[in-house]
Amino acid sequence: MSTAFVPQQPQPSTPSGAPPAAPPAPPHASEATRLLCAGTYLDSGYRDRVIEELHLNEQRIVAPSLGFDAARVLAHALRARRQELMWAGAIIGLWVVGVPLSGGLLLLFLGPSFYLALAPWIRGRAEQPPLYRRIFAFLFRWSGRAFFTFLFVVTVMAAFGGGSDSGSGYSSSSYDSSYDPYDPYSSGPDSVSDLVPGPSDIAGAVHPWQAWITLAVFALIGWCVHAQRNQFSRALAAELSAQRFPDAAGDPAEQADNHRFQRLKQRIRAEQHAPLIMYHEARPFCGAGAAYDTWVLAVELRPDELKKQQPLSNRAILERVRPLLEQLRIPAEFAGQGVRDRLRWLEIDECVFLPAEGLLSREQAPYNQQAFEEHRARAVEEGAEKRRHFLRIRVGGWEEELVVTVFVRIHTQGRMLMLEIAPHVLTPVRSDFKDADRTAHRFRNNNALGKAAGAATLVPGSAGRALAQLGRGAVYVWRLLTGGYAGALPDGPALSVRELGSVAVGSTFQEMDVRRYLKSVQDRVANGVRIALAESGYETGEFVQKVVNISNGDVNIGRIEGSTFAVGSHASAASTNVSGGAGPSKGAASDGQ
Repeated sequence: MSTAFVPQQPQPSTPSGAPPAAPPAPPHASEATRLLCAGTYLDSGYRDRVIEELHLNEQRIVAPSLGFDAARVLAHALRARRQELMWAGAIIGLWVVGVPLSGGLLLLFLGPSFYLALAPWIRGRAEQPPLYRRIFAFLFRWSGRAFFTFLFVVTVMAAFGGGSDSGSGYSSSSYDSSYDPYDPYSSGPDSVSDLVPGPSDIAGAVHPWQAWITLAVFALIGWCVHAQRNQFSRALAAELSAQRFPDAAGDPAEQADNHRFQRLKQRIRAEQHAPLIMYHEARPFCGAGAAYDTWVLAVELRPDELKKQQPLSNRAILERVRPLLEQLRIPAEFAGQGVRDRLRWLEIDECVFLPAEGLLSREQAPYNQQAFEEHRARAVEEGAEKRRHFLRIRVGGWEEELVVTVFVRIHTQGRMLMLEIAPHVLTPVRSDFKDADRTAHRFRNNNALGKAAGAATLVPGSAGRALAQLGRGAVYVWRLLTGGYAGALPDGPALSVRELGSVAVGSTFQEMDVRRYLKSVQDRVANGVRIALAESGYETGEFVQKVVNISNGDVNIGRIEGSTFAVGSHASAASTNVSGGAGPSKGAASDGQ
């Protein structure tokens, strides 16, 4: 297996006598990877986005995979699609065979089946769709259910001879043929309902053998639906279980005999954890999550008259910051043995961002060790536009479901120091993905009646649903054959499959952990920069004050001359002229909060 060069991470230190903490699971075996793989079976929309990004658009370089393995998620997405298409083909085959065998009776059920299949598409995937979408989806859903139920009742009545006549017409009791509407003395129907045929009248027009074949086809379709659900539940109890998932070599999804997948799998694993990040200009931090409390701080480098100035470079400052960050791995002296804290496995490395534009093929991306070292050596001292160097600090909490990544960039130019701290947070995996184990366990341990009822509810919309699945598969194959993706110029990642499978906001405990991780890292970075400035003979007062202002969420104000200013939602400001108005005005501000 080919992998990209990743600098060796310093091992966490432990106090004497304390046992080393168990290392976190590797990305391919993490809980986040397992849940995302399960999600490809649960949500067809998510599965399609994964396949489109990682398999169809093979010219796109994969986004950094922080704490998970995108190649394994793709493997299960492709496997889930193969299984879906197989069962969809079987269901459509039963409908196609059943229509002529039932004498065309099964054809009547296609209308409500398509109505039921269209209802979710009309509603859309949004949690709160527009009102008109919900109304139309409601009408389609219930009209389809009502029509299907009516036809099913008629079919059951016909199967058991419930029609008013065994022939092909209505009975004489339903309608008197001697009735003449123009003859006032002829006897007519007793009510308007006598003019409308009821279920028993329609059932009389259906032969019992037609009804029995139709019911048999529905039974077989129900068995297919049940078998498909059972296949997924067995997978969650086997290769997707928490016990067996770490064994990637024994995962059947990884062993698929597909040349394109095997080739892309190697490319993804060479790119996703590499310290050289090829990015799209519009999405440089794709894969790292949502930006969180970004700092951009600029201070003037003022020599301290009491100290001797020393050369100050970006590399020197980073080397002063890094040991302080590594100390976060050391647990408290009196914390006791076996203490657990994700900061003990804090990861620190350096990464270089390069634009994907200009490459002629995806294989030309310079992921080898020598190329990375050359880019890092040049980029660390650059002012940076397209190529940028960052110190990357990562904490993977909650079994890699909560990933906090802090990108730190330091630059000195023109006696100015620029400090950029760009934290990003990957929120936990979607709740329905996390509930996959519970759902599968409940299905496996349900009784026969519950399983039959669950399958029966999916039978009415099976034709429309299966046809839509086969249609999506056909469209994908057409795009794959005619889209020209294999020969397209390389491009940066358009989305991250990890971000697609994440919730918008984590829990209160997770938010507390995010703040703890970020505060610890930001304080250590700021302290390291301050120490580097002091050791090189520069004043640190202005830097410390600006860090305090930014940390507290305040507005940082450098010099204000000849101006008035106010801070606060109810603040007011006034100007006072001094020395007859010849000099600059002094601003008096009051915070109205």
